[in-house]
Amino acid sequence: MSAPVTAAARLRWDTEAALVALHVDPESFSPLDEHPMVLVDAASPGALGVAALTRHLPCVGVAVARDPRRVPPEIVAAGFDILLTDDPGAPRPWVSPPGGIEAAVDLLSGAVAAHPFAAVALVQLLRLSRQGDVRDAVVAESFAYSALQAGPEFAAWLAAHRQHRATRRPDRQADDAAPAAGVAAPDVRSPQDDPSSRDVWSSRDVRSSRDGRSPGDGRSSGDDPSSRDVRSRDDRRGGEGGPPHAGENAPEPAVLIRRDGPALTVILNRPRMHNAVNTGMRDALVAAFRLAAVDDDVTEIRLAGAGPSFSSGGDLTEFGTLPDPGRAHAVRTGRSIPLSLLAARVPKTAYVHGRCIGAGAELSAFCDRVIAAPDTTFRLPEIAMGLVPGAGGTASLPRRIGRHRASYLILSGQQIGADQALAWGLVDAIEPRSAMPVAPGLAAPGLVAPDLAAPGLVAPDLAAPGSVAPDLAAPGSVAPDLAAPGSVAPDLAAPGSVAPD
Repeated sequence: MSAPVTAAARLRWDTEAALVALHVDPESFSPLDEHPMVLVDAASPGALGVAALTRHLPCVGVAVARDPRRVPPEIVAAGFDILLTDDPGAPRPWVSPPGGIEAAVDLLSGAVAAHPFAAVALVQLLRLSRQGDVRDAVVAESFAYSALQAGPEFAAWLAAHRQHRATRRPDRQADDAAPAAGVAAPDVRSPQDDPSSRDVWSSRDVRSSRDGRSPGDGRSSGDDPSSRDVRSRDDRRGGEGGPPHAGENAPEPAVLIRRDGPALTVILNRPRMHNAVNTGMRDALVAAFRLAAVDDDVTEIRLAGAGPSFSSGGDLTEFGTLPDPGRAHAVRTGRSIPLSLLAARVPKTAYVHGRCIGAGAELSAFCDRVIAAPDTTFRLPEIAMGLVPGAGGTASLPRRIGRHRASYLILSGQQIGADQALAWGLVDAIEPRSAMPVAPGLAAPGLVAPDLAAPGLVAPDLAAPGSVAPDLAAPGSVAPDLAAPGSVAPDLAAPGSVAPD
């Protein structure tokens, strides 16, 4: 199905027409009017003038060039959001789309026409992202995310999603509750199964250590009437908690953590759900990263995922219910996975494989080094939901692949594979999964980790007065649905088609 032809699309290649429109009616270049996107020929004499006028306007600016060598060098820094070319060897920041310029222009025009508010918010965030501290960029993203949560594009997507879930056949729901085909459940013991064994801890153990209890005593803070556990506080403050997802083994922790000498290994552990990030996983990751921040003996963080995927993004069953954007923003910035990860000022390595969708791609990009298995794919589909990335992607991705390529990757919603990710700098190396230091079966017999909590170490109190209740419609937790087989777009370019950054 072809993308709709917008007024912006009719301006493609016609730089002089774009300049006239920008001078006569600059307010028309807006998601509220007829030109949410402008496309011009980068080699035309007026291209730099268009960039100067659009770089501060609420519209998406795209420049195209058959051969970048014929383009003034100033174009690269002129202020366009995306630079497209047919030259497969063009360096950063150019993007060489697999189907050619025309197909890419149609794709982008359709995405902007369908979700103009989200598209414009995205490029505005990315224009600002690298101008300051990465933590400030995460906070700015939360502001934009909250605004879009209250907007018409997300409301339409959410209504359609809920309708889809309500009308799904019972056998499809049963399939969702079952492990993925061919994926065996990992051999992971709950910490309560054997109080004498401390091979692997969950974040529940970290929280209990602050009260002086043995992490293996089987009690939670909820057992003490004077102590409110995280779940009850979430209910009181509008969090999106609830029982474990259907098909999950309730005692199984959402995150596994262990100490390998000075290294803290953190494993996402919802393999049946492709490690979709729910409230429990978010809180567990925050606890683990806060632990690393206060323990001087931790000198490295290793982040990986159990099961067939590193992470499929946020758990769609747990978001869209926050009462207001202000509360959502307070949650995102008060209990944030990316901010907690950044606060741990030690080298971080992410070992990724399978699907890295939404938060799965965004969080790994914050790490100093990303090692990908050959089967790894990356996709950022939030624009199609009427949102921008919510797990810090507008802060992490441009710092790895540059603003222009980040804009294209997120706005297009296209999937890229490990080879393209390596060429762009989204990953640093491709290694067989079997060679990765952490893999499914972390808690299998024979893998014994040192005791996580050294004597005298008190983990951060996640349920202390004044802490912020969870919000799964927030960074680290909101990412789109896994695409059905065949619905994912092909890689942006074949291996080697884009020069490394």
